[in-house]
Amino acid sequence: MTVTPQQKRKLVVCRDLGPDAMSLLHERHDIEVILWPYTDRACDRQWLMDNIVGASGVIIMFTEKADREVLDKAGPQLQVVSTYSVGYDHIDLKTLSRGNIRLGYTPDVLTDSVADLSVTLALMSSRNAIEAASVVQAGDWPNKPWAPFLFCGPQISAPHFTPTRTVGFLGFGRIARATLARLVPFGITHCIYTGRSTTSPPQIDDDPSLKPYLQSSNPLSSLKSITRVPLTTLAAESDVLFLLAPGGPETYHIVDEAFLRRMKKTAVVVNTGRGTLIDSDALARALEEGWIWGAGLDVVEGEPVGADHVLIKEPRCVVLPHIGSSTTETRKVMSAMVVKNALAALDGQQMPAELDLTGRV
Repeated sequence: MTVTPQQKRKLVVCRDLGPDAMSLLHERHDIEVILWPYTDRACDRQWLMDNIVGASGVIIMFTEKADREVLDKAGPQLQVVSTYSVGYDHIDLKTLSRGNIRLGYTPDVLTDSVADLSVTLALMSSRNAIEAASVVQAGDWPNKPWAPFLFCGPQISAPHFTPTRTVGFLGFGRIARATLARLVPFGITHCIYTGRSTTSPPQIDDDPSLKPYLQSSNPLSSLKSITRVPLTTLAAESDVLFLLAPGGPETYHIVDEAFLRRMKKTAVVVNTGRGTLIDSDALARALEEGWIWGAGLDVVEGEPVGADHVLIKEPRCVVLPHIGSSTTETRKVMSAMVVKNALAALDGQQMPAELDLTGRV
């Protein structure tokens, strides 16, 4: 049966997802794809508002807000919002739930890439990578005579120098556990975390993501404990603290001046979660006045930020432009998943990854 243009359902796509994923859309002759035409900039809100009218589905990035205004503008026929992200604080979940609109997202697939980058930022921050590299890039290396403690910083892998090394996590989900697994061979002895769950901390032997490192016969088995702690303890005892909690009012500026003042002077803070978790002004003061050693950020409140931002000026703060999932392999899988989520919802089928909106009204 031939599908006429009037019968086609409209799917708005806010960014080109690459040839493999886009081919999944173009082979569906029963769907009209409305694609944001530019590859070098984020989708314009007014374009989205104009084109979402009458749409059955929309594929968005974390840069687009699917708020009540946008969702109401779409109309009652909207079936699905599919977001190219694991986070969903840019989406009005209550409006989705009230309108019986399904939400697809991309968990799990970016776990490894974000965990890799989290460890990278910890190493860069502790070893003064930005400050040292800037000397070379400025051509000033010949004017910096070698000295015993030039560019020195705290060593994460220090089992011979420090008998205990404690890594902390604000949020202890998939990415946090993958990050911890990568850190165990560095000689980490204790893990502490604070999360939303009220359940008991996981037993070491029962955590499949950590088991390979925790066998008694494994020479890399240094981890002795995983303990849920209060926020104040997390601040005071972490040698390296990873922020991997979701955004939102409950976690807004949870790392504030009081938190940072409790931390060790040799501590490093890594944020690959949400920019709103940290008070940027307080972090800048902490770095400038030496409350902590360094910070590595893949996310910053108000991003993208310019060279005049308070944290960009700090030599011991590594700031990356939100590249946690930026590996070719991860992005290809994310692109395919976001398309398959949308198509499954439009076809009334189970989505590869759907957020349960029960109780969100």
